[in-house]
Amino acid sequence: MKRGINAFLLSLAMMMGTVGYTAHAAPSAAKNEATQTRPESSGGAQASKSQTAQDSVLKASEEGVNINTATADELAQALNGVGGKKAQAIISYREEYGPFKSIDDLKQVPGMGDALVERNRAWIKL
Repeated sequence: MKRGINAFLLSLAMMMGTVGYTAHAAPSAAKNEATQTRPESSGGAQASKSQTAQDSVLKASEEGVNINTATADELAQALNGVGGKKAQAIISYREEYGPFKSIDDLKQVPGMGDALVERNRAWIKL
């Protein structure tokens, strides 16, 4: 009889653990759905503007990025290891010294080392 009760309690505890896990997972899925649909329902002009910006960043990351014409957001999204500050440094350097003539010129930008440029060479275009 003790063995049967222990087995019952063990199986009950295992079921409760599964129910608890499912209960924690369900709100996350609902939250993700809500955040994914929110921009579309917020307004036509705002949503289309946001979608256009996302499309251009996605296109830049798939095809590469032109360091002479890209925005800071496009640079940050397309290049591995380049965040907002380094992307802005690239743009500032470009504005001060003119367009880049070679990919190796990017190494002159503060914060852009040899390894970072080499890691992204395949994605960088002039």
